[in-house]
Amino acid sequence: MPSINLPIEDWTVVAYAKGFLQEAYARIGTTDVRLVDPGTTQLSGSEAALLDRGGLALAQRMMYPATIHKANGIDASIVWLSTRSSPARTPVLALADSPIQTVADLKGKTLGSSRVSCGWTSPTEILDDAGVPLDTPKQPGAVRFTNIMNTVATTNALLSGRIEATATHIGTADNAALWTSGQVKAIGHSPDNGVYVNDAGRVSYFAMREFAEQHPRAIQAFLQARERTIAWARENQEEAVELVAKGRRLPIDIARFTLTDPSSFSFINGEPSAPAAVAAVKGFQAWYLAHGDEILADHHLTDAQLETFVDRRFFRGGEYSVY
Repeated sequence: MPSINLPIEDWTVVAYAKGFLQEAYARIGTTDVRLVDPGTTQLSGSEAALLDRGGLALAQRMMYPATIHKANGIDASIVWLSTRSSPARTPVLALADSPIQTVADLKGKTLGSSRVSCGWTSPTEILDDAGVPLDTPKQPGAVRFTNIMNTVATTNALLSGRIEATATHIGTADNAALWTSGQVKAIGHSPDNGVYVNDAGRVSYFAMREFAEQHPRAIQAFLQARERTIAWARENQEEAVELVAKGRRLPIDIARFTLTDPSSFSFINGEPSAPAAVAAVKGFQAWYLAHGDEILADHHLTDAQLETFVDRRFFRGGEYSVY
């Protein structure tokens, strides 16, 4: 394979700048490594289209959208999964000067975010626990939900008062400034041992099953470069911050926040155990089905599909494992 397209992310721009990706791929004869914008800032779900059409070799999404893509017909496999999430990763946010102080205060009000994302899965659990569940098409709730698939549009809706709250990854470059500037406050966090932290909020990398079957060493090279980059960044944090700032065209303070805040996930550890990865997918799907998820009710993975969704070759003990 002479060339490969990989997603632009915090760690990949570091790996590219240090030559880690190029070295990993040179060993398997791939000399042209390209970083491609997956487009998720502009439109949630666009990475699946790129993956399906060959524009990306691998895509990164949290567990929920990755599984929805699979259930909707994308023939993909999970080749890497993160460890547990953090309660800080996807808080429910309101404007800093809003009278809303807790999620219970959202009763009768509107939360807006992308439906197939952590901006729905995280607040679903938070609001359920608080006794003010989100509306769904099949089950009325106490808090209205507005689907906004663009992060800039979501921010504008919040700042203009069109919605009273949102839930988002504050550790991403697109949202960090909103948080660090003090324009918003967190009014709810995921439970420490809840379904989001344990299962749904995990980060995944998935590839088309055909690509994984034909080019397993290309995926292994990606994961090897990632492991090397994570280890290097922990020993050289300030240089990593500078490389992210340069590669992502970010202010240095925003780059530092996205790498060091507890909400960060670009440099999170991987889950080495395939059985644990399968259990996480099963656990989150079962919870959301039981709590009225109409998308999964209509399209969800069978037990047989869940078992094969995780490609065990890339986990501990597998032929192409990096653990």
